[in-house]
Amino acid sequence: MIAARIVVALIGAFVLVRTLVSAVRSFVVPRDEPTALTRAVFLALRVPFVAVARRRDHATQHRIMRAYAPSALLLLPVIWIFLLWLCFGTFYWSLDHTTVRRSLEISGSAVTSLGTFPARSFLAGVLSFGEAALGLGLVALLITYLPTIYAAYQRREREVSLLSVRAGTPPSAVEMIVRFQRIDFLDRTEEIWSGWEEWFVDVEESHTSMGSLAHFRSGLPDHSWITASGAVLDTASLLLSSVDVPYEPRAALCIRSGFLALRHVADYFDITYDHNPAPTDPIAVTRAEYDVALQRLADSGVPLKADREVAWRDFAGWRVNYDQVLLALCALVWAPSAPWSGDRPAAFRRPPLTRRGGRGYGTRTAHQRTR
Repeated sequence: MIAARIVVALIGAFVLVRTLVSAVRSFVVPRDEPTALTRAVFLALRVPFVAVARRRDHATQHRIMRAYAPSALLLLPVIWIFLLWLCFGTFYWSLDHTTVRRSLEISGSAVTSLGTFPARSFLAGVLSFGEAALGLGLVALLITYLPTIYAAYQRREREVSLLSVRAGTPPSAVEMIVRFQRIDFLDRTEEIWSGWEEWFVDVEESHTSMGSLAHFRSGLPDHSWITASGAVLDTASLLLSSVDVPYEPRAALCIRSGFLALRHVADYFDITYDHNPAPTDPIAVTRAEYDVALQRLADSGVPLKADREVAWRDFAGWRVNYDQVLLALCALVWAPSAPWSGDRPAAFRRPPLTRRGGRGYGTRTAHQRTR
C-alpha cells in the first residue's frame, strides 16, 4: 500500500510539473513553442466550434468562431487548476493516509483558498499553502496576460481596418492599385510599404509570443489579419512585377518582411511548407486569374508593363515566397473569403496539423532581384 501511494504521488508530481511548465511557457516565456497541453485544449475546443459553424451563413460563422479563441484562452487556467487539484490530491492521499474523497476535499479547499478542509499533518499543511499560492498565481498570470494580448490585438486591427479604405472589403490587391491610380498615388507608395513592413514585424513578434492571438478574429466578418496580409503582399508583388512605375525597393522589403513573418507564425503552429521554393514552382493564383486582374487594371488606366510573359513570371516569383504559408494560415484561422487568399479552395480544408520535418526558418528568398 505504501508503494502504491509513492507511485501515485510521483505520477502527481510529474503531471504537476508538466502543468506548471505549460502555464509558464504559454504566458511568460516569449516566442516559445506551444506545449502539448495548450495545443490539446485549443484543438479539442475547435472541434465543437467548427461543427456548429460549418453549415451556417458567413455572418453567423464569424460570430461563432469569434468566440473560439477567447473561450480556449479562458479554459486554459480552468484546466490547469483542475490538474493542480488532482495532483495535490495525490500528495495528501500519500501523506495523510486518508481516503481519496478526503484528499480531494483538502486539495479543493487549498486551491480555492477557502480553508474549509484543513490538512492533518504539518507537511500536508505546508503543501496546502503552496497549492493555494500556485492557484492564485495561475489566475494572476491570466489577469496580467489579457491586457497584453488585447493591446497587441488592437495594434493589429488598426491597420486591418485602415486597409479597407485603400483596398476595399474584403481587401483586394487589384482594388488597391486601382484606387491608387484614381488618386494619382502609384508613384508615391513608399510610406505605405514602410508602415506595413513594421506591421509584419509586430505580427511576427506578437503571434509567436502569444499564439492564441492568431485565432482572435476581427470585429467585422470580412476583416482578417491574414487576408489583409495577402492583399498587401499581392499588391506589392503586382506593383513590382506588372505595373509600369519606377521600381520601389520598399515594396520588395515589405514582401520579404511579410513572408518571413508568415513563415515564423507557421513554424509556431508546426505547419509544413517549402522553405526554399523555386521561382518556377506553382502558385495558387492561375494565369487566367492574373490576366483578368491585369485587364481590370488596364481598363482603369493603370500603366502596365508591355511584356506580359515576363510580368507573370516575376509576379509568380514574388508570390511563391508566401503562397503556401498564406493559404495554410487562412485554413488554420478559418479566414473569410478574400481574393487570392481566403477564396482559395485549400483555405477551407481542415487545418494542417502535421508536424514539419525540420526547424529551419527559410531565410533565403526564392526570388531575389537587385536593380
